[in-house]
Amino acid sequence: MQFVQNVGMEREETLLAAASMYYLQDLKMETIAGRLNMSRSSVSRLLKQARASGLVEIQLRPSSTRALGVGHQIGSRFGVEVSVVPVADTATPAERLDQVAVTAARMISAWFGSEMVLGVAWGTTVGAISRHLTRKATRGSSVVQLNGAANYRSSGVEYAGSLISRFGEAFGATVHLFPVPAFFDFAETRQAMWRERSVARVLDVQQRVDIALFSVGSIGGELPSHVYSAGYLGAEDEIALEVEKVVGDVCTVFLRADGSYEDLSLNLRATGPTPAELRKMPRRVCAVAGDSKVVALSAALRTGAVTHLIIDEQTAVLLARYTEDRQAE
Repeated sequence: MQFVQNVGMEREETLLAAASMYYLQDLKMETIAGRLNMSRSSVSRLLKQARASGLVEIQLRPSSTRALGVGHQIGSRFGVEVSVVPVADTATPAERLDQVAVTAARMISAWFGSEMVLGVAWGTTVGAISRHLTRKATRGSSVVQLNGAANYRSSGVEYAGSLISRFGEAFGATVHLFPVPAFFDFAETRQAMWRERSVARVLDVQQRVDIALFSVGSIGGELPSHVYSAGYLGAEDEIALEVEKVVGDVCTVFLRADGSYEDLSLNLRATGPTPAELRKMPRRVCAVAGDSKVVALSAALRTGAVTHLIIDEQTAVLLARYTEDRQAE
């Protein structure tokens, strides 16, 4: 087993060396082949693998794109690293989501490695990301579900379980599912369940997360968030959201437009990590696409729950305008 692990480490080091010499040092393949003592065709295969795994990303930025400028504006406003995905003005909501998902999948693959824990919050956007993952071998790594998935209509295991498992399969990582509902019926039940050993074990893994991946949920829109469209909320809950002026959620913890959430009644029953708990995780990656997400995303950014934002260009422009308008008020 140790021999196999050593071979894997040497392979990763060779892959990084070949990619660095070709893309950063601008060396020819023949020169790289000589330095690595391998054939030119072997170098070509390594470079292809580097692109497929997400180690190397190649982006074409049209001269007319607003991505760089708006990304800097958002990053400066909220203190986050922003990756704006250029999209055509004619792109459909589904196409915008797909482009963000492709970019997010590559970045997660590049960041995630051996002996790391990846926390994943299920949802429409993260589901799209999971379908674009490329395989990358890791050792001693784990993927943990961040928020419960059951509701009064179903257990949620098929949806959330398959989503989380795709991350585990892509990285050869141990998967830790979270066997609780998205929202408990009673806050007291949540408090009692948090003391159960089976639940406490998963909570312990969550506390060791190196990278958290999530999106923001919004009420309505052309691509409605899963929590609002799949039976997770009853009629009384929906009324409470309106009364308490909720604009969306992050990891199924509801937020107002100003980013406040602590006193919202539904959050006492929610099972996802709060923004305060997310802030304890070193890298918090939020992937977003869609006009309807702007207000909820602004609220999430105000909480400090995000360190890295991956967003399509059209949504980024709307977010920048929205934050400017709020500042002017």
